[in-house]
Amino acid sequence: MQTLLRGKDYIETPDWTKEELETVLNVADDLKKRFALGEAHRLLQDKTLFMMFFEQSTRTRNSTEAAMTQLGGHAHDLTPDKMQISHGETPKDTGKVLSRYGHGIAIRNCFYGVGNKYLREVAEHATIPIVSLQDDVDHPLQAIADLMTMREKYGNNLRGVKCLVSWTYAPAYARPLSVPQGLIWLLPRFGMDVTLSHPKEFNLMPRTVEAAKKFAKENKTKFEIIHDMDHGFKDAIVCYPKSWGCHQYLSDQGVPEAERKEAGMKILNKYKSWVCTEKRMKMAKKEACYMHPLPADRGAEVEDAVIDGPQSIVFDQAENRLHTVKAILSLVMGGRP
Repeated sequence: MQTLLRGKDYIETPDWTKEELETVLNVADDLKKRFALGEAHRLLQDKTLFMMFFEQSTRTRNSTEAAMTQLGGHAHDLTPDKMQISHGETPKDTGKVLSRYGHGIAIRNCFYGVGNKYLREVAEHATIPIVSLQDDVDHPLQAIADLMTMREKYGNNLRGVKCLVSWTYAPAYARPLSVPQGLIWLLPRFGMDVTLSHPKEFNLMPRTVEAAKKFAKENKTKFEIIHDMDHGFKDAIVCYPKSWGCHQYLSDQGVPEAERKEAGMKILNKYKSWVCTEKRMKMAKKEACYMHPLPADRGAEVEDAVIDGPQSIVFDQAENRLHTVKAILSLVMGGRP
């Protein structure tokens, strides 16, 4: 198993081999046990992480900052208005400067068509590892925590376990595609059968769908795309209904940027019935669980009876964000010399 990951960027999960991701999961399991026992694990003593947030965050910001504190280091909480980015400083200069001050840079930038490119440009010029806190393409910290949670629930051998990744309605146009994209190209690599269900206007980026098909073929798993929410729940074991925007569809249709919000809201409001309900959860397997990265739009994306019910494991997911980010930071910022 590959365990030497010091200095490696963590921007998209396909950038890492399955062996490398297994290392992350193994380390996360160990750190979760230490956390439960109250054992010190100051693996990043006196190390500094710069966190750059272009958007709001609850779980990502707090899990990452808590991780650095518990690992013995410190996280700087930065937003563009606190930096010269707001005055036009380039990703190149930001990456070069922060590399002189600390040991890692973590960035959230979800602006469609911008975020991933920004992270890649910082990474090109930084001499310390770059960790994605979410961009427009992937949310790798969420995906790996979700996988950890699924393995805790159903065992490490997930072959044949069906995961439904379904679009849901929420009264917000601009939600990124990164969570469903992160799931569809991670889970098939670990033996899961993935059904992606969404209205036709909520298609994902072509390269992420092609990667999901490729990984499914290589690992002899199933990946399918359907446009029927009820059919998707049938025989599902992991139910992951989540809202995202129609950015890719509007881009494909050539809708001008200035008109996309209005056009997107008109499309969105056609599908208010795409809600995760108790009735739909009963269509899934008896042992099925409900997952969501949070925050969930209660009453729109999901009924309270589902998210607060016995099948919901959303807070297990949220907790595992801490343990997996600890593992990643420990490996890329510390690890073997």
